[in-house]
Amino acid sequence: MEALFEELVKHQEEKVFKFAQRIIPHITREDILQPNDFPALENHPLFRYEEGILEGLRTAQMAVMACTK
Repeated sequence: MEALFEELVKHQEEKVFKFAQRIIPHITREDILQPNDFPALENHPLFRYEEGILEGLRTAQMAVMACTK
C-alpha cells in the first residue's frame, strides 16, 4: 500500500510541477512549495486544484502509514 501511495504522490508532484512550468516557465520545484510567492500560481484555480489533489494524496498517505505502524 505504501508503494502505491509513493507512486501516486510522485506522479501528482510531477503533474503539479509541469502545470506550474506552463504558467511560469522558469519556476523550480522548490518554488512551488511556496506558490503564494507567485501571484500567477496563487490565483490560478487549476493549479490550486492540482495542488489540492497532491495534498490530499499526501494526507491519505500519512493516514495509511500511521495505521500500519
